[in-house]
Amino acid sequence: MTAGAAARGPAAARTPRAVPVRGRLLRWSPIVPATVLLLLFLAGPIGYCVWIAFTDTQLTGQESASFVGLANFRRAVGDPAFRNAVALTLVFTVLSSILGQNTLGLALAGLLRRASRPVRSLTGAMVITAWVLPEIVAGFLLYTFFERRGTLNALLEWLHLPAQNWLFTLPVLAVSFANVWRGTAFSMLIYSAALSGIPREVTESAEVDGAGGLRRLWHITLPMIRRSIGTNLMLNTLQTLSVFGLIWAMTRGGPGGRSQTLPVFMYDQAFMKSLIGYGTAVALLLLLVGALFSVVYLRLLREEV
Repeated sequence: MTAGAAARGPAAARTPRAVPVRGRLLRWSPIVPATVLLLLFLAGPIGYCVWIAFTDTQLTGQESASFVGLANFRRAVGDPAFRNAVALTLVFTVLSSILGQNTLGLALAGLLRRASRPVRSLTGAMVITAWVLPEIVAGFLLYTFFERRGTLNALLEWLHLPAQNWLFTLPVLAVSFANVWRGTAFSMLIYSAALSGIPREVTESAEVDGAGGLRRLWHITLPMIRRSIGTNLMLNTLQTLSVFGLIWAMTRGGPGGRSQTLPVFMYDQAFMKSLIGYGTAVALLLLLVGALFSVVYLRLLREEV
């Protein structure tokens, strides 16, 4: 080997390594600003909220906050109002999301698939209009529907049926119906797209073999759209767990806490009673509930039916 070749050897050995490293840095450089913004405006506030949950921070009347460890979480577990909020959150989620929006959305998607174009256009427009309304506006609309002198009681009196104050006697059912009315469009759109992906030859063959509507639904339609069902359930459940404006506009969690779900309870503790530390701890527990639902749905999505 000549002296020149020996001199070029180390440089030639270093060059192939230097270029890929530089190339990787250049490829990652466009996302650096977005990463910095996410850390600044997302990870930063989340970390600060986690810290507050372990302190006795109050909104007013406090000079300085102190670290209290798990005291806020122990207080929540022992608080009857918190346990009531957890139970009502589960009831509200099951009624309005898992049973209500999911089932009604699938039924509407199936019926509209067989309906004429004018019927599809009119029904779709009505359902989607309720979905695009702001949550607080939908809450006031449903309040006027269920209120003691509202539309529902007027219809019942016209039919000579007994009227009642629905927001007082059955508040959690009233807010569950309101959430179904507002959010069914999302499920309908997901299931409409899923049903359009089922080959017509499959359903026609089942009809020729004598399979009825229920058998086709159970053995053909549901298995073929199972991943869409799982995705819809997960997204709807997470959205329903965070519903606040709708319930606040209709009942404010009352009467007597009988429609006070976890988001309403959290707001009441943090901003009405100024217990920011305790309210933030409740928010983290709500996040844990959502994470548990997500884990269940993700496991179901991975399983082959």
